[in-house]
Amino acid sequence: MIQLFHVFKTFGADAKALEDITFQVQPGEFVCLVGPSGAGKTTLLRLLYGAERPDRGQILVNGRNMARLSRRRLPDLRRSIGIVFQDFKLLPTKTAFENVAFAQRVLGVPERLIRRRVTRILARVGLSRKQDAFPRQLSGGEQQRVALARALVNEPALILADEPTGNLDDGLAQEIMALFREVNSDGTTVFIATHDRQLVARAAGRILALDHGQIR
Repeated sequence: MIQLFHVFKTFGADAKALEDITFQVQPGEFVCLVGPSGAGKTTLLRLLYGAERPDRGQILVNGRNMARLSRRRLPDLRRSIGIVFQDFKLLPTKTAFENVAFAQRVLGVPERLIRRRVTRILARVGLSRKQDAFPRQLSGGEQQRVALARALVNEPALILADEPTGNLDDGLAQEIMALFREVNSDGTTVFIATHDRQLVARAAGRILALDHGQIR
């Protein structure tokens, strides 16, 4: 599902973000990448979904070589990946339903199918009664649930999450992690980057530790 071989990434002459990173994530795994702020977690995730390119090394995601994948073909790969961000990245003028449906409409999915898919996924994350609410009317935990629903609506093989509980209190963070575990139990590969080691320990997945750009 994910394979990295001797990956290096720098920003400028002295800013080493990642140094000789090698690891694999098998299909269906639940993996947490832990490390302090500035360790390189976000950079690594950006490499996995093609927002950055490695300076050296190979990255394979769903069997595709990210170093050789053209910008034109990136959208095809990203349709098989769900991405969840710390700051939610919801469209403020659209309802929860519309935020989840937005990418589907861009892809030209028939409206009847969109309504069925979005209604089902919002129910799965416990937001059936909030589908007409705007982001400003939702709590932080509810906004993150919308973001997770948006990532899941295409039924991706892989979920990438960058500090998905960073803006939430401990109780809400545990709820969101439980949702990730539920998604994983259905066969979706889940790869989460976080600084919260205690939360990761309770999640009971495989742990990779990143520090100063290196896997320890």
